[in-house]
Amino acid sequence: MKKLTFLGIGLLFSAMSYGQFQISASTGYAIGSAEMKLGEKANASTTENSYGSYGEGLNFQLRGTYFFNDNFGADLGFGYLHGADQTVSKVDLPNQQIEAIARARAYGASLSLVYKFTNNLYGRFGALIKVGGKTEAVVHQTSVFSDPETEALGLPSGSYSETNYVEDFHGKFPLGFVGALGYRFELNSNFSLFAEAEYYGISLKRKDSEITEFNTNIVLPNGDVAVEGFYNLDNLPEGYVKKSTYVDELPNNNTDPSKKLSQKVPYSSFGINFGVTYTFKKSEKTM
Repeated sequence: MKKLTFLGIGLLFSAMSYGQFQISASTGYAIGSAEMKLGEKANASTTENSYGSYGEGLNFQLRGTYFFNDNFGADLGFGYLHGADQTVSKVDLPNQQIEAIARARAYGASLSLVYKFTNNLYGRFGALIKVGGKTEAVVHQTSVFSDPETEALGLPSGSYSETNYVEDFHGKFPLGFVGALGYRFELNSNFSLFAEAEYYGISLKRKDSEITEFNTNIVLPNGDVAVEGFYNLDNLPEGYVKKSTYVDELPNNNTDPSKKLSQKVPYSSFGINFGVTYTFKKSEKTM
């Protein structure tokens, strides 16, 4: 056993003696892949599903790659995803209008193996995790009061409420897959440009959420605000809670609005990245 251990250490140091280190910075755009239902769109005549992936959007990456020999290497990457708006709910009814979108603001990391097919063509594949961030939901809603409600509030017929709020969703620790195929164009012995096609396969299970902004105004039929801040973050209307926890099981007689059933949301994507790589001088073998 000791002999095998020393042999493994020897092979590792032998490989590292030929090692070459690179750092890369890139940006790109990804479209949704393996899209799932995110919500619904409804009007007076139809209701349709809305599909998407929170992995769609602009990304920025910083990676460090160590090559053990001329072909094989290991890559550690960190990235930020500035997700595109995804429709969660869109309602267009005579007495109610809702427009709710959600977008990712996420930080991730990846650990991959890299293989050079040629001096220019390479591939990498490995594990992907989300290490921070949130899915941010932004909601705008108007609802026309019924005649009994306007009478109770002392308002003219046609008055309505206008609500805007923001809710941040957080997920449990996920593990996914990353794969990429790229082409590198060498500018000189240190700098090179690259373009790559990259796939992310990952989904997040919701853990909790928090309403961070909330405001409801009472508006007259002519658009003037009759009551500003009728509801706010410290005075939420019935049915809303500031913080929610997502669980896998709830009793049928649950009356706690802060407990909700969890669900998985998609972050899978396929994108194109462009970037620059700086290659440090290759280390020489020591005798």
